[in-house]
Amino acid sequence: MTLKQIGSFFGTPGVGIYRDIKGRLPYYVSDWRDGLNYRVIPSTVYMYFTNLLPAIAFAQDMFDKTHNSYGVNEVLMASAMGGIIFGLFAGQPLCIVGVTGPIAIFNYTVYDIIKDRDTPYFPFMAWICLWSMVMHWLMAIFNFSNGLKWVTRYSCDAFGLFISIVYLQKGIQICTRQFSEIGDASGYLSVIVGMCIMIFGCTTVLIGHHSTFFKGWIRGIFADYGLPLCVVFFSGFVHFGTTLGNTTVQKLPTTKSFQPTDEIRNGPGGHGWFIHFWDINVGDVFLAIPFAILLTLLFYFDHNVSSLICQGSEFPLKKPASFHWDLFLLGITTGVAGMLGIPAPNGLIPQAPLHTTSLVVRKEVYIDGEGVTYPVNDETREMAKDAPSSYTLITINESVVEQRVSNFAQGLMILGTMSGPLLVVLGLVPQGVLSGLFWCMGLTGVFHNGIIAKVVFICTDAKYISNENPLSRVRPRNLYLYTILELCAFAAEFGITQCIAAVGFPGVLLLFVLVSYYIPRFIPEPDMSILDQPTAEGVVMENLRTNRKKSSDDEKHPEEVSTRDIEEEVEDDELYKRV
Repeated sequence: MTLKQIGSFFGTPGVGIYRDIKGRLPYYVSDWRDGLNYRVIPSTVYMYFTNLLPAIAFAQDMFDKTHNSYGVNEVLMASAMGGIIFGLFAGQPLCIVGVTGPIAIFNYTVYDIIKDRDTPYFPFMAWICLWSMVMHWLMAIFNFSNGLKWVTRYSCDAFGLFISIVYLQKGIQICTRQFSEIGDASGYLSVIVGMCIMIFGCTTVLIGHHSTFFKGWIRGIFADYGLPLCVVFFSGFVHFGTTLGNTTVQKLPTTKSFQPTDEIRNGPGGHGWFIHFWDINVGDVFLAIPFAILLTLLFYFDHNVSSLICQGSEFPLKKPASFHWDLFLLGITTGVAGMLGIPAPNGLIPQAPLHTTSLVVRKEVYIDGEGVTYPVNDETREMAKDAPSSYTLITINESVVEQRVSNFAQGLMILGTMSGPLLVVLGLVPQGVLSGLFWCMGLTGVFHNGIIAKVVFICTDAKYISNENPLSRVRPRNLYLYTILELCAFAAEFGITQCIAAVGFPGVLLLFVLVSYYIPRFIPEPDMSILDQPTAEGVVMENLRTNRKKSSDDEKHPEEVSTRDIEEEVEDDELYKRV
């Protein structure tokens, strides 16, 4: 197959990166200028807590299962590097990058596989990351991100539900560990703290986003600062009074500031943060390749899906996406992570979409029975007062504060957490707080998941289902079949991570992307268009279209489409010749 033939499927090599940079570079200055907005402050604080604390919990897992190889400082360094580099250089800075559950599972599964081979763990992981870096670059150059055109709500909902259930599971594991390692009193206190954070945290979300209580600005405070304040309050709750203060609970594990956790790396003659990746057998260098392939597939799906979801069609975004360049940049951070001996960061779910949600600017409008909206003013208030059954007051997403400051700032804050004084404060946070945060984030993801929405619809009494619900127009057989296929995808993803075969998790992800491609053969239109839709659309998907799909406007003006496509092909050919 010639380079030209490959280009006919994926597009001209390098053109995706070229278009991403060309499309996004004009917005770089405005990305910083637009950061001078109030919404950035609560977003930064919110992302700091929701990125920091779950990452520390995964650090505890890796610490226990890799014989103290990874610890808090490694995870903090990885999360800080992801936030700072992607805040500065990413084409889409809305995507929060850090340490995820899947990469934690990957790291300690690799450790279990090689620990009996006398293969040095850190040099081996470094080679996995270096090989993966090269693979990321090749995939970015050859426009593999164009395959995201086939990643629909089917794959994203299954993966999102998997992450949410893992968060709920992780919260339970943290609490149960208190019973076995310290005692019943510690276990019950941790459960109480976790439940309080879950209840009060979810309540602040409900009041802030889904209620009519209080004035709008008060609801805004609940939405912006409710969960972070819950974390701060209940971190101090265990120190209240004699009884609570005398009850021993596990705190977050910490170490010396800005130093690796591993004693060999940190001891006399140790190499510190820089891994001597050349201290390894040649055979092990090539043994790292299949692991690197799996890591690359994991990041290709995990990061791109995180980016897709945080740019979902429910968000009124104006600035273009950047899948190809961001994949190339992810390769750089993966290689650097390997040489530093830290977990490789990538896109986070649910943090990435939560980041975009925290930056949404909302406004109230009146909507009539035909779906026409009207601004709220004295005239429309009188109109709604005279005909209350004809007009409904709703809140809509007006815009998103698209900028780099919040991602960059939360990365700097996490880096600052590695300092001595802040590590001392971090060491005072009980692990029960992590449980509550995991449960709150997990439940939020479950309640907003498309699979759960279909299950709830199926289980609801028919007389209470609104005719306006799109699912009511789907044939029951097709709805049941599609929901079962989604649940199978979730079950396969969750099941493989619970055993030694967890290293094959990326293969399962891509398998169900292929499954979604064949589902329309069994579920015809118009049901399929209701059940499954593109995760993102419009300007977000523009650079992924090697062959543009015709829209209604295209059908009205075919001569304009023809001219535009020819111009794009000429531009690609000229770039191809220059390369």
